[in-house]
Amino acid sequence: MSEPLLRIEDLCVGYGDFIAVNGASMQVGEGQIVSLIGLNGAGKTTLTSAVMGLQKPFSGKVFFGADDITAMHTDKIVSKGLTLIPQGGRCFNRMSVQDNLLMGSFPRSVRRDARERLERVYELFPVLKEKMRDPAGSLSGGQRQMVAIGRALMARPKCLIFDEISLGLSPAVIKDIYHRIRMINESDKTAIILIEQDTRRALKTSDSFFVMLKGRIVLSGKSAEVDEKTLKEAYFGI
Repeated sequence: MSEPLLRIEDLCVGYGDFIAVNGASMQVGEGQIVSLIGLNGAGKTTLTSAVMGLQKPFSGKVFFGADDITAMHTDKIVSKGLTLIPQGGRCFNRMSVQDNLLMGSFPRSVRRDARERLERVYELFPVLKEKMRDPAGSLSGGQRQMVAIGRALMARPKCLIFDEISLGLSPAVIKDIYHRIRMINESDKTAIILIEQDTRRALKTSDSFFVMLKGRIVLSGKSAEVDEKTLKEAYFGI
C-alpha cells in the first residue's frame, strides 16, 4: 500500500448518547481507490461527516497528509485537498450550471486557475458545457450529480469522497459516472473513497475495501482477494 494520504484513528462519533461510529480506523493511500461498504445505517455517512469537519467526534483523530485535521473547519479541510460529494448531487438549483461549478473554486489556492479547471470539467462532462447557462435545477438527476462532481474537482482535490454516488440513478448513468471516476483517478492520481451499499460495483472499482457494521470497521483487505462468503458474513453480521 502507498503512503497514507488520509488516516482515521479510533474515531467515535454520535448524537447525544447514541454512538453511531465506534472506534473506526482506516487509511487511504495516495492515488488509491478505496471502498467503504455497509448496510444503510452502518455509520458510513456519519464517519464521513466527522472526517470533513461537519460533525465533531467524541474521540479519535483524523490526519490528512502530515496534518491533524480533526478540529479543523470544513473550508480549511477542503483547502488542504480533501473534498466530499454528498448524497443526491446537491446543487444550487436557481444558479446556472457554470456558477455552480465556479462555487467549487472558493479556496484561494485554486482561484488563479479556476478557468483552466472549468475547461477540464467540461472535457470530463461535455453535457455540462452544453447546459452551462441552464439553471442546475432543470437538469436530470445524473446531470446534477455530474455538476456536484465537477464542483468538487474545481477545488483541485487530492482525495475525493463519493457518498452513495449511485443513489437513485439509472444503471446506465451509474456506469457512466463510475467510468468518469476512474478517469479522474487515472489522469490526476486523485485518491477516491467510494461509500456504497452496492458491494459488487464498489469492489470491482476499488483497490482495497473496508466493511462497516453498526459503527465499526469489521473487515478490510484487497478488493480483488476477498471471497464472497467472508464478505457476506461481515456485511450482514452473520
